Amino acid sequence: MLVGPPGTGKTLLAKAVAGEAQVPFFSLSGSDFVEMFVGVGASRVRDLFKQAREKAPCIIFIDEIDAIGRSRGKNAMMSNDERESTLNQLLVEMDGFGTDSGIIILAATNRPDVLDAALLRPGRFDRQISIDQPDLVGREAIFKVHLKDIKISETLDVHKLAEQTPGFAGADIANVCNEAALIAARKNKKAVDMHDFQDAVDRVIGGLEKKSKIISPEEKRIIAYHEAGHAVCGWFLEHAYPLLKVTIVPRGSAALGYAQYTPKEQYLYNTDQLTDQICMTLGGRASEDIFFGKISTGAQNDLQQVTRMAYSMVTIYGMNEKVGNVSFYDPQQETSFTKPYSEETSKLIDEEVRSLIDKCFKSTKQLLSEKKEDVEKIAEALLEREVLFQSDVEHLIGKRPFGEKKILVDEDTTKPTGEISAGVPPYDSGITNKSLS
Repeated sequence: MLVGPPGTGKTLLAKAVAGEAQVPFFSLSGSDFVEMFVGVGASRVRDLFKQAREKAPCIIFIDEIDAIGRSRGKNAMMSNDERESTLNQLLVEMDGFGTDSGIIILAATNRPDVLDAALLRPGRFDRQISIDQPDLVGREAIFKVHLKDIKISETLDVHKLAEQTPGFAGADIANVCNEAALIAARKNKKAVDMHDFQDAVDRVIGGLEKKSKIISPEEKRIIAYHEAGHAVCGWFLEHAYPLLKVTIVPRGSAALGYAQYTPKEQYLYNTDQLTDQICMTLGGRASEDIFFGKISTGAQNDLQQVTRMAYSMVTIYGMNEKVGNVSFYDPQQETSFTKPYSEETSKLIDEEVRSLIDKCFKSTKQLLSEKKEDVEKIAEALLEREVLFQSDVEHLIGKRPFGEKKILVDEDTTKPTGEISAGVPPYDSGITNKSLS
């Protein structure tokens, strides 16, 4: 069983197996077995295995197996006789009374949690291969594969591209390369350079530039100070992600501007790191409050991220003294309406979350009040140039007081020995901090 998020290359790996195995290879999708007539799916499973026995040794690959492999009998209202009979037939064929050797079955899914327990028991899909999102070394290698068919500039830094795309799956990287080539072609360039790739990453993350969107000078000023608040907070908070760029160019359907960061790739997050992330995300709202004396609706996306992070700290990671070292997160009960705690605890959780966010907001306002001149410098530069990169911010307000931690690569294992992207927190730890939605 190949298990992993969408776009990580599960089907691609099966294709590679088909090319290298030098035995007959049967490839199907889980939905190929599903019909409205009861018995058709089971019949197709029998026919498949009959052909496979005749061609043995061979390999059968079933893509998106969750279409027929969902758990049986948990909800009578949601039960499906056709799908269940298809699954029953598959279980019997895989390891029933008359089991045949010489047939290896591969399957792929991004929803292993919904699969029937009988499908995953030893003797059936007893070997699960996790295909996660690639790390820094993996992304660099994937970029090199997709860049073979593109005429690239000699100055292109593939390693830097890999650093700027944490959390990207193989399909995302292929999309970035394709977009960069299209952008360069529109500009009639002879080769694709770093600037084209940065534009492509922006387009994949934030959507198309909305040059036709008319924004009044007053609104543009609010956006500039909002984004400058994010940038300055990220610059002077030790555990904040390194700033990549800040822009007030509208993108996509909602974002009027955003600050883009490159998250450090790591497995574990401590209290200080999460608190600094909350402070940085509140930087836009705090900046509006300081410079205009009132707040706008622009911090909607920021507040969603802050709320998710704060509730995660209190209810999942046990990072609160009053609530204690308990975790109320149960992946098996995500769709359940029952709470594993009392109304009193629920009230305490809400109070502690509000207290945490208020404390972070006060500390963010204090930081921005101390760095008021720096915020004004960046905001005015944004109003003039619309986009500022890390080097521009460095030129305006000086070097960041905290050095960036580099990821060290162990040459023996070709895996980072430093911090690796894990996406551990159940909040959005993506590459951007979109604001002014």
